[in-house]
Amino acid sequence: MPLVARGTVALIVGLLAGYGGAVSLALLAALAAGGAAWLTRDVALAALAALLAAGALVAVGDDARRSGCSARVLRAQSWSAELEAAAAPGAFVGASITDAGCTVRAAISVVRGSAAAGARVKVRGEAVQSERGMSIRHARVADDGARSLLLSLRASAGARIDRIFGSDAPMVRALLIADTHALSPDLRDRYASAGIIHMLSISGLHVGIIAAAMELIFVAARLPRRAAYIATLGITAAYVAIIGAPAPALRASVMLAVVTWSRLLQRPTSPWAALSLGALVPLVNPRNVLAIGWQLSVIGIAGLIASASLARRWIAPRWDGWRAQLAMLALASVVASLVSSPLVTWKFGRLSVIAPLTNVAATPVVAVLQPTIFLALLFAPLEPVARFLAGAAHPMIVTLDAVARTGASVPFGALSVTPTLHGAVLAGTATAALVVACVSYFPGRALVVSAAAFTAALWLPMLPEGGGELEMHVIDVGQGDAVALRTPHGRWVLVDAGRSWRGGDAGRTTVIPYLRRRGGDVALFVLSHPHSDHVGGAATVLRSLHPGAYWDGAFAGTSEPYRESLEAASEARVRWERVHPGDTLRVDGVLLRVLAPDSVWMSSLADPNEASVVLLAQYGTVRFLLMGDAERGEERWLLEHERQLLGADILKVGHHGSRTSSGDDFLDAVRPELAVISVGAGNSYGHPDSSVVRALARHGAVVLRTDREGSIVVRTDGRAVEVEEGGERWELSSGSPRR
Repeated sequence: MPLVARGTVALIVGLLAGYGGAVSLALLAALAAGGAAWLTRDVALAALAALLAAGALVAVGDDARRSGCSARVLRAQSWSAELEAAAAPGAFVGASITDAGCTVRAAISVVRGSAAAGARVKVRGEAVQSERGMSIRHARVADDGARSLLLSLRASAGARIDRIFGSDAPMVRALLIADTHALSPDLRDRYASAGIIHMLSISGLHVGIIAAAMELIFVAARLPRRAAYIATLGITAAYVAIIGAPAPALRASVMLAVVTWSRLLQRPTSPWAALSLGALVPLVNPRNVLAIGWQLSVIGIAGLIASASLARRWIAPRWDGWRAQLAMLALASVVASLVSSPLVTWKFGRLSVIAPLTNVAATPVVAVLQPTIFLALLFAPLEPVARFLAGAAHPMIVTLDAVARTGASVPFGALSVTPTLHGAVLAGTATAALVVACVSYFPGRALVVSAAAFTAALWLPMLPEGGGELEMHVIDVGQGDAVALRTPHGRWVLVDAGRSWRGGDAGRTTVIPYLRRRGGDVALFVLSHPHSDHVGGAATVLRSLHPGAYWDGAFAGTSEPYRESLEAASEARVRWERVHPGDTLRVDGVLLRVLAPDSVWMSSLADPNEASVVLLAQYGTVRFLLMGDAERGEERWLLEHERQLLGADILKVGHHGSRTSSGDDFLDAVRPELAVISVGAGNSYGHPDSSVVRALARHGAVVLRTDREGSIVVRTDGRAVEVEEGGERWELSSGSPRR
């Protein structure tokens, strides 16, 4: 492997360590490598150490700069923005805001004004930091007449696709201009299960196919080869720029430029060197190292290069003709699927066993489909020609979807898994060693490392976890609730799963990744009540994490997310239980006790909030009281029937701190030292109410809010209590017993 490739790996590892909070470890490793280089006078090793340290420091600096930029932009009263889509009253559009050298992505909720996609506009409104970045609400938009050429061209291409392709337009938008917003969740899930989800977004595969088709057309038109190469490169570069230069496409275009230059000079270039340069250019924005598209693109190409090396040694000497071509295609699919599987599993929580076969079937379809729809877009001004090409593309789109449907329907073709951080690192080590084995003439040691790391990744989940403490994680899911209790043995009790929205939910985007990164099984899922900001992510959680049981107060809820959660529990064979006051469960030394709702009380209710499951968790002498969305009516019921059990050190405040919760009599009985409010930034309900916050403080509680601190963690060994919020840790108290 050339030095430039090893240097690229060192820089990438440094960037990942810096963004992942392991900068000290990266600098220590760089220092050790630098010391070894000095002792051995190894200049190459010294360069690698410097790149490792530089990557870590660049990431830390970028995080600090972005934090300062976001704070400065949030304080502004008006903004200059470039719109990614057309804006009109009622629209919710993405935009790039530039202010004093800072560029921040934002979502704008428009109430007044209109402008076309690509327009530069002045925006006024209420800026808040949401769970997905900056959000400008109640925005008034004024078009200043300027236009972003590339964004305007992309919007024009989208309009032409809609006009030409009709019902196929959502798929074509995804394949041509990287616009996946119109793809249905069912379609995404089907392609993910089949292991070909990467084909729904612009990647190096799509760019490479288009480039190959353009070169073939130019050569067929008897253009000199040199001119054909240059024209192909120019069209590809323009196409990548128009679609917004996503990192995978930019990587592919840089590799194409390297290969084209090599062909023009008639000088061979190492594929590893070409990949390294392709991987480095998108890192002009260092945060691209965290983009799943860039990661999969780089890892996938590494797998293809490794499989080509293996094919030259294994297949070429034995077969030729169509047998060799088929064997090489199958080998490439298997190796690329294997090396990318840890990342796909980590990101999507799903391991597609069927992926090598579906990729072999789907790749030839996409190889013909991609240039066909690209030509249809190019010939859009000649509508009869464009519609003819669109009609020719339709059977291929149907065939591609049939591959996805068939792959997704194979029993055990896709396995839901819950990877831990340590398991993912070990699996990544195993696949990296596999790549080394593929390209090595003496693969023995690399194969031993790969097998050992893979075995450790399989056995790791079976080992006892946890640090001997009970932890309460109030996960920042915006305007909603998701509270996870982690037992001393590392298992989870999850109370609620956040909200849902069209095309997604907090279970998939926030809760599941949060739990996976910390490892451990989910022993129990508890639903406080069937409002969508609590049950919205439950179906996804149940299908992905397979908790041991599903506790429910069984209020007669009719919301669609609640029904989906019950169906998901049935499909995943998760035992559903209706709970009553007095029900208890001990999990790894933690006592869980249900205090409400009572069936008789619940039968008279119309509001699910007042039928919230109220849960008391106790470890040692420390008690946590989780109130769901309970309001003052249910608080009065608790005071009448369970007053002696209400005392708690930590209170998860009911109903997001609404003024209808946390009455004085109730707080007198609980006497919390810490009150945590789960609430979304800038929510339209006005939560939490200032009178409730004052009442909590008046009763001696420290008040923390997820809209300000983000996710909040409270730990106890059964005596002392430690709080982690906003990157800080501090002791709450000695955890005196409650009576």
